[in-house]
Amino acid sequence: MYILMIRGTFMDNTELSHLVKQISLKSFQKPFKDEVVFNKRLRTTGGRYLPSLRRIEINPKYLDELGMDDLVGIIKHELCHYHLHVEGKGYQHRDHDFRELLKKTNAPRHCRPLPSKENERLHQYQCTQCGRLYKRKRRVDTSKYRCGKCKGKLKKV
Repeated sequence: MYILMIRGTFMDNTELSHLVKQISLKSFQKPFKDEVVFNKRLRTTGGRYLPSLRRIEINPKYLDELGMDDLVGIIKHELCHYHLHVEGKGYQHRDHDFRELLKKTNAPRHCRPLPSKENERLHQYQCTQCGRLYKRKRRVDTSKYRCGKCKGKLKKV
């Protein structure tokens, strides 16, 4: 079992499950009957819905670094996937039903980046013709790559 300490209080999977059930009833007027867990191995997303298992997994780092408001937004987003999947409607990001339910429940389409991950972009390149700036995690060979906008040469800033 995963227990998370946030600002002096503890939250575990059972408390998370209780919170998700409350949000589901309040925002969707439908019960959440399946499983929700913290998954500390998630790295690039705030949460995910697994249709084959009907399970929601939440990244605990978002609660730790951004707080309860962002966690509630992530839960609403994943509940949109869940309820549409259970009803047999389009539950993927590209589906019209999904986008409409996001608007109706005031759920975010994407989660904010974690503050601990924002400073990972180390390399910046600028086009010598149009001045467009490119930020990359990995180094780019400027002799092989050009600007995607005007095909100008890139230089490291």
